Amino acid sequence: MLISKYPYETLTRTDTPNGRRYLTPSGERLPSVTTILDKTKSAESKAALQNWRKRVGEQQAQEITTEAAGRGTRMHKYLENYVESGDLGQPGTNPYSQQSHKMATVIVETYMKEHLHETWGSEVALYYPGLYAGTCDLTGSWMGRPAILDFKQTNKPKKREWIDDYFCQLAAYSAAHDELYNTNIDQGVVLMCSAEFQPQLFEINGSEFQKYKDMWFARVEQYYASI
Repeated sequence: MLISKYPYETLTRTDTPNGRRYLTPSGERLPSVTTILDKTKSAESKAALQNWRKRVGEQQAQEITTEAAGRGTRMHKYLENYVESGDLGQPGTNPYSQQSHKMATVIVETYMKEHLHETWGSEVALYYPGLYAGTCDLTGSWMGRPAILDFKQTNKPKKREWIDDYFCQLAAYSAAHDELYNTNIDQGVVLMCSAEFQPQLFEINGSEFQKYKDMWFARVEQYYASI
């Protein structure tokens, strides 16, 4: 169940031709964390994505992407239910809904029940004044330490070296949380489940977490230099 530890705010977000924007209480319209990451992808990452789309065909690539996005949205909703009420809720009769529910169940049973000691906020809107904003999946105490947590679905299990952008996301939300609420969060957690129900846990903390903070702010600087 949620513990009301910080006065989290609700931010209005809009999608524009140049990416998602969040309206802050001071009237700033800030780019989202995901927009900045997308706009500053390396040439290698862009080439790899293009090559994949070319290899499988544009139509199949779009179908895979759309299905994965829908699966991720449903899985997030079940996990949000669990955080807020202690219960995932019931899946629908749709096989995709049942798959997403099982993926959420795997994450809860494998990781969250044992390691998530407190939950402070679900779908938490955060912003760093003048720079960026975004919504993190969860804030709370992981293994007794403050943490930013993100839920991810994947078609196939991922290697740690493939998910730098996920770690940058966690660092971005941490820096914004620290700025707004005078915290010192230096731990990030990715809770992932594949479409075949294989769970994965990725954690960053300490000096590695600081490395990704530095990497994130370098991406922010790159973004603003390009507009």
